[in-house]
Amino acid sequence: MKRVLTVLALLIIALAVGVGVYLYSKQPTRQGQVELRNLQGSVTVRYDERGVPHLRAENETDLYRALGYVHAQDRLFQMEAMRRLARGELAEVLGPKLLDTDKLFRSLRIRERADRYVAALDRQSPAWKALQAYLDGINQYQDSHAAPVEFDVLGIPKRPFTAEDSISVAGYMAYSFAAAFRTEPLMTYVRDQLGADYLNIFDLDWQPNGVLAKTHSQPGVALAASDWKDLNALARLSEQALADNGLPQFEGSNAWAIAGNRSKSGKPLLAGDPHIRFSVPSVWYEAQLSAPGFELYGHHQALVPFAFLGHNLDFGWSLTMFQNDDLDLIAEKVNPDNPNQVWYRGQWVDLLNSEQQIAVKGQAPVTLTLRQSPHGPIINDALGTAAGKTPIAMWWAFLETPNPILEGFYQLNRADTLAKARAAAAKVQAPGLNIVYANAKGDIGWWAAALLPKRPAGVKPGFILDGSSNQPDKEGFYPFSANPQEENPARGYIVSANFQPVSPTGMEIPGYYNLADRGQQLNRQLSNKNVKWDNEANQQLQLGTTTAYGPRLLAPLLPVLREVVSDPAERKLLEQLALWPGDYPLDSISASLFNQFLFNLTDATLRDELGNDFFETLLSTRVVDAALPRLAASADSPWWDNRATPAKETRADTVKVAWQASIAHLKTTLGADSAQWLWGKAHTLTHGHPLGTQKPLERIFNVGPFEAPGTHEVPNNLSAKIGPAPWPVTYGPSTRRLIDFADAAHSLTINPVGQSGVPFDRHYEDQAEAYIDGMYVQAHFSDEEVTANTRSTLKLLPAR
Repeated sequence: MKRVLTVLALLIIALAVGVGVYLYSKQPTRQGQVELRNLQGSVTVRYDERGVPHLRAENETDLYRALGYVHAQDRLFQMEAMRRLARGELAEVLGPKLLDTDKLFRSLRIRERADRYVAALDRQSPAWKALQAYLDGINQYQDSHAAPVEFDVLGIPKRPFTAEDSISVAGYMAYSFAAAFRTEPLMTYVRDQLGADYLNIFDLDWQPNGVLAKTHSQPGVALAASDWKDLNALARLSEQALADNGLPQFEGSNAWAIAGNRSKSGKPLLAGDPHIRFSVPSVWYEAQLSAPGFELYGHHQALVPFAFLGHNLDFGWSLTMFQNDDLDLIAEKVNPDNPNQVWYRGQWVDLLNSEQQIAVKGQAPVTLTLRQSPHGPIINDALGTAAGKTPIAMWWAFLETPNPILEGFYQLNRADTLAKARAAAAKVQAPGLNIVYANAKGDIGWWAAALLPKRPAGVKPGFILDGSSNQPDKEGFYPFSANPQEENPARGYIVSANFQPVSPTGMEIPGYYNLADRGQQLNRQLSNKNVKWDNEANQQLQLGTTTAYGPRLLAPLLPVLREVVSDPAERKLLEQLALWPGDYPLDSISASLFNQFLFNLTDATLRDELGNDFFETLLSTRVVDAALPRLAASADSPWWDNRATPAKETRADTVKVAWQASIAHLKTTLGADSAQWLWGKAHTLTHGHPLGTQKPLERIFNVGPFEAPGTHEVPNNLSAKIGPAPWPVTYGPSTRRLIDFADAAHSLTINPVGQSGVPFDRHYEDQAEAYIDGMYVQAHFSDEEVTANTRSTLKLLPAR
C-alpha cells in the first residue's frame, strides 16, 4: 500500500509538473533578448506594472514589426478568432454549430472586398509598409512559439496572417455597427402586417400602401409568410453571430472635448469611453510607440497596427459610433419564368452566381451558393435552400466606397493640427465614426466620418426597399463638408454620445441612433458655466449612473399604477418608484423594480402582435428604447390590447398585468423580501471568453461575475438587454480615458479585464476589479516614468 501511494503521489507530482511546464510554454516572454528577421536596428520593449509595452525603435518600420510581435504574444488567439469570424471560417475549428454564422459572413462578401481592397493599395505608402511590418512581427512570433492553449483545445492550425485578414476585421467592425439587419425587417413587418396605428410608437413616417406595394407601371414586390420568417431568421442570426462568440461588438460610446477656457488648467481636456461588448480579452491593446519623429500612446485593435484611440503630448482623439444607416435591404422582384433573373431599371437582369466551400470540423465541406443582383449580394442565401422565394439584396457602404481607412488612421495617429485631423477623418468612410479631437494648442473638434450616400427623395431606408423601383438607387455620395462636424464651437465643449447629429446643410441623415437621454445628461452637466473642468470632474461624469429615461417612461403610467395597485406593501414600492430619480447604484431597489417592470410591460404589450421571434428581435434593436416611452404616453395605442384574449384590454388592464408579473418574478428570483432586490445583486458583469461558453471551462477562462452599477444609456453604460431579472451585462465602456493637455503625460485609463489574453498570465484579469469599482490608473508616458515603472525589459535584435 505504501508503494502504491508513493507511486500515485509521484504520478500526481509528474502530472502537475507537466501541466505547469505546458502552461509556462504558453506565457508571453517579457524579459531577455529575441532575434527578429528584417529588423534594421534593435527595439527596446519595457513592460510596466499592467503589462503595457513601451516600445522604442530607431525607425517606424522596426517599430511596427515589434508591435506585431508583442501584440501577438498577448492576443494571438483573439487575432485568429476575429479573422475567422470576419471571413466565415469558424466552423472549421468549432464545428457545424457555427456553419450558419459562416454562411452569413460569407454572404456579406467581406472576403471578396478585402481581396479587392488589398490589391488596390499603394505598396510604396508608409501605411502599407507599416501594415506589412506589423503582420511580419505577428507571423514571426507565431512561427517561433508554442501555439496558445485555445489553439490546442480547438485544433487550430497555424497559418500566416495577411493584409486581407486585417481588412476583413475592419469589415467585421463595420458590420457590427449595422443595425439594419435587425431593424429593417422588423419595421417593415410592423408597417405592412400590422399597420399605421402600430407603427406610430416607433416615430417613423408611414406610407399607407408600403414601399413594397404595387405600382401602376409594374407589379411590385410582395413578401410572403415564408419571406417574413426568413427575414426574422436573418435578424436573429445576425444578432447571435455577434453575441455568441465571445468577441467584441461595437455598440455605442461617449466622448467629449472641453476647451481651455472651460478647464481649470487652461488647456483642452479629452474624455472617451467607447461602448463595446465585453469579452476576454477586451478589445483594446495598449502600447506606447516611440521612434524618431513619432510618439503615441495608443489603443490598438487586433490585426490593425494603427491606434484607433490615442494621444501624445500634442494631441489626442477618441471615437464614438456615428450610427448612420449605411446598409439597405432590398426585396428583389423575380422573373416568374426564370428564377435567376430580377427586375432592374426596366428589364430582367441575370443574377451572378458563385460557389464557396466551407470547411466544417468533423464533417465534409459544405458548398454555399452565393448570388448577387445589381443592387448587391443576396443575403438570404445564407439560409440555404430553405430560403423564401424573394431574394433580399444588400447595399452596404463597406462594399461600395473607396474607404481608405488604413491611410486615414495612419494619418490620424500623426494629426497634430485640426487640418490634419479633418483630412484624416475624411478618409474614414465605413463604418461611420465620430472622431472627437483636442490638441495642446487649444483646439477642439469633431467630425462625423462616413461617406454618406445620396438616396432618391422620399426614400425611407429604415424599411426594406423595393428592388423593382428606383428606391435602392444611389445618386453618388455627399461631400465630406456636408457631414456633421464642429471645430472650436463658442460654447467651449463638444459632446458625442450616439444621438442623431445635424448636418451643416440641414439634410436628414438616416440612422439607428441611440436615445438622446445619455447625450442630454452629459450636455446638461458640460453646459454649466460655473464649473471649471478637470480630470477629477470628468471622472464623475464618466461614472454617472443616472438617466431621465426611467422617470420619463413612468410619468404617464404612475396615475394608472396608483389605480391598479392595491396591496399595501406594493403601494409602498410604487411610491418609492415614483420618487426614484432614475439612478442605478448597487444598492437601489427601485432600479431593479423598474427594469423588471420595463420587461413585463414590453412583453405584455408587444409580444402578442409580433410573435416570439420578432419580439426577441425587437429586444435586440435600439428602436425599442424610443418606442416604449411613446407607448406609455399613448393611452389609446392598439398595442395595449392582448390579441390572445377575446376581450379588448385597456392600458390600465395591461399595466396591471405587467405590474403583477413583475412583483411575482422578483419574489421568485430575488426573494420574498423586497429589501433584497438590490440592483447589484441582479445586475452583474462576467467577461466571457469564447471557450467560456462550455462548462466547466467557464471557471478557467471567464472573469467575474462582478456586481455592476449603471445600466443601459447612462454615462456609465454597463448595459443589459431588456429582459427578466437577473440581468447579465453585455456591453459597456471598453476603456475609460481622460487627458488634460496641460499634463498629457499623466493621462488616466483603465482596461475592463487586463492587457493580456493569455490564460494564467498575471495580466489576464488584473484590472477587472478596479474597473468595476470605477477606478483609473495612470498611463506612463515620459521616459523617466516609464523607466521607474518598468517591471521587465525585452530587447528585440536583428537576426544575425
